Amino acid sequence: MNKKLVTAFYLILNILFSIVIVLLNKWLYVHIGFPNVTLSMIHFIVTFLGLIICQKFDVFCIKDIAIKEMLLIAMTFCGFVVLTNLSLAHNTVGTYQVAKMLTTPCVIIMQMIFYKKHFGVLVKLTLIPIILGAIINFYYDIKFNVIGTMYATMGVFVTSLYQVMVNIKQREFQLDPMQLLYYQAPLSAIMLLFIVPFLEPVDQTFTRSWSLIDIIMVALSGMVAFFVNLTSYWIIGKTSPLTYNMVGHSKFCLLLLGGSLIFNETLAINQVIGITLTLAGIILYVHVK
Repeated sequence: MNKKLVTAFYLILNILFSIVIVLLNKWLYVHIGFPNVTLSMIHFIVTFLGLIICQKFDVFCIKDIAIKEMLLIAMTFCGFVVLTNLSLAHNTVGTYQVAKMLTTPCVIIMQMIFYKKHFGVLVKLTLIPIILGAIINFYYDIKFNVIGTMYATMGVFVTSLYQVMVNIKQREFQLDPMQLLYYQAPLSAIMLLFIVPFLEPVDQTFTRSWSLIDIIMVALSGMVAFFVNLTSYWIIGKTSPLTYNMVGHSKFCLLLLGGSLIFNETLAINQVIGITLTLAGIILYVHVK
């Protein structure tokens, strides 16, 4: 199959699964009050089990890599997932997505400072409407929440670091997305296993009476998370962290609409202007690349 078609297919899948996982997780936080870090740990476990099944069917081969080489990226993966989920739990869907948009300039700055990577002037100029759109959305959409804002800010930094590291590790060890995720998911789950008792009421979580629909939604969230991780790894490894973020902004518009329809979050005319600017930035970026 044509390489461009394969890339487009994975991009579409990633957008679809990413939208579903955000709305699913928000539903779990709003209607069930499911513990955030515990949910992230479940996602990692389900992802690892999914990879084991894939490996049994010869979808990929396990590559021998020293565990110590995977520890740092597993830690950033924990931080990336937990902090972004905490941002989602404490902010509106719109504010959560606006914060994620700032990952793009953060990735560029990291790559320029720490990895001496150069970007053309036109690529940098495409960031102007994106950042301007983010500012407009922040101004008219954000409900000031100290805790939520802190989680969102930390999430932007850790997410940017994580995405850059994924790209580097895949190239350094010649790993495909599944091979890298095979090591990372269980290590991240083990790390959270030791953290959960200090952050969340484990006894209440397991002794609470969960309905069948609650269990189904949690299980569905874990399965969708597996496909989000898999497609995200493929895109970052085959393209770049910058491309992943730029394409990811298309999710922003759809998630704002979903948040408005499902969770009754207001979508003001000024936000529409910001969204339009963001889409303009995406179109310009695609044209430049």
